[in-house]
Amino acid sequence: MKLRQKVIFLAITPLIFALCAIALAVQHQSALLAQQQRDTIQQAYLSSKEAELKHYVALATHSISHLYNSGRNDEATRNEAKRILESLSYGDDGYFFLYDMQGNTLMHPRQPDLVGKNLFEMRDALGRPTIQNLLQRARKGGGLERYMWVKPSTQKAVAKLGYVIAMPNWGWMMGTGIYLDDVDRALAQIDTQQSGNIHNTMLWIALIAIAAALVVAGAGLALNVSEHRVADAKLKVLAQRVVESQEEERARLSRDLHDGISQWLVSIKLQIEAGMIRLASPKPEQRQAATAVFEHAADQLSNVMGEVRRISHNLRPAILDDLGLAAALHHLGQEYTLSSGTPVHFDTTGAVDALSDVANTVLFRVAQEALTNIERHAGAHHIGIRLTGTAAGVSLRISDDGNGFDAESIALHPKHGIGLRNMMERMDAIGGRFEIVSSTDGTVLTAYAAYNS
Repeated sequence: MKLRQKVIFLAITPLIFALCAIALAVQHQSALLAQQQRDTIQQAYLSSKEAELKHYVALATHSISHLYNSGRNDEATRNEAKRILESLSYGDDGYFFLYDMQGNTLMHPRQPDLVGKNLFEMRDALGRPTIQNLLQRARKGGGLERYMWVKPSTQKAVAKLGYVIAMPNWGWMMGTGIYLDDVDRALAQIDTQQSGNIHNTMLWIALIAIAAALVVAGAGLALNVSEHRVADAKLKVLAQRVVESQEEERARLSRDLHDGISQWLVSIKLQIEAGMIRLASPKPEQRQAATAVFEHAADQLSNVMGEVRRISHNLRPAILDDLGLAAALHHLGQEYTLSSGTPVHFDTTGAVDALSDVANTVLFRVAQEALTNIERHAGAHHIGIRLTGTAAGVSLRISDDGNGFDAESIALHPKHGIGLRNMMERMDAIGGRFEIVSSTDGTVLTAYAAYNS
């Protein structure tokens, strides 16, 4: 696949996924809002119906209050009250009904065939004991009750919302109810409208997605050689950085050889020459002095050998290949303590031997660079190095109690923070993570490398 095709693919694929995610989120939110709107409208409908029923029952109670409150309980008085309630109706299916507390039907204008029948055990289409529930509601002080009942105008069982009260002086339960099929029809119409709105929204999102994909594809096809030029420029910059790093390493090695080993070798050469001259002297004291000179030269040769080992260790520590990262870091801390006088505490936990050679080298170089920066800038009194092995990788943590610094500004400075950028680039090269937190209390550096690095 060519670069241009890869760019188009990488641009369109996330866009399609993002638009699909947006579509799913919009659909979910739309359905949720539709349900909330439906519930709100349903609650408003039911609230209005409940208030309406309460008013109807209050009106019916008031219409027979002169009889009920008269103190009379004869049959004529009760029959008059039944006649008044039977004459009260509203709409095609609005009426009042009367039952005694045993479930016997006393008055039912729309279904007179029920009068005189005991409906205490009657159950609706859902298996609920309708009259028992109404009587129980009335005994508790009255209120609303939902149940199924045959609607007179359609002769079909539909949901009904009833309101009942008890009339204890006469042993009656009076009530009325409103059928809810009109509410269900209104809610079904709302559901249809909401489904249509969601469908139209999804259609618009699909059209936008197609248009956006076409725009991205057109932009990708319009790319020219500029991306190649940019890539070449970046490669040149990277190559220059590599050359600069190599030159810096060579300059450091040259300084170490010139300032250390070269001067010691010159001194040793002069001492050996002086010793040879003294050995040629016939005087015994000159020969004894020559022995002292040779002994001093031997001591300096030991120092030269140590310096050679140090330089070799910095270039590529043999202990890293022979004994692993933990031993190399421990040895690095010991050398730092000897050279700077600042104590370094090293500890390790978990298995840390499964990293690749490249990752081991990178973590070791990060530790080297960190200790160099601490020695030059931190002024720390204590340093800690912790190597932790986990199931997925190895974490290196280096902390000090030094002065601290502004890590963000140093990392962005074009001339300062070269060592910090080197550590970041080394970790990026193996796909690891690099974090640094610094304050006046000290600095904590964390580098993490996965086992597949």
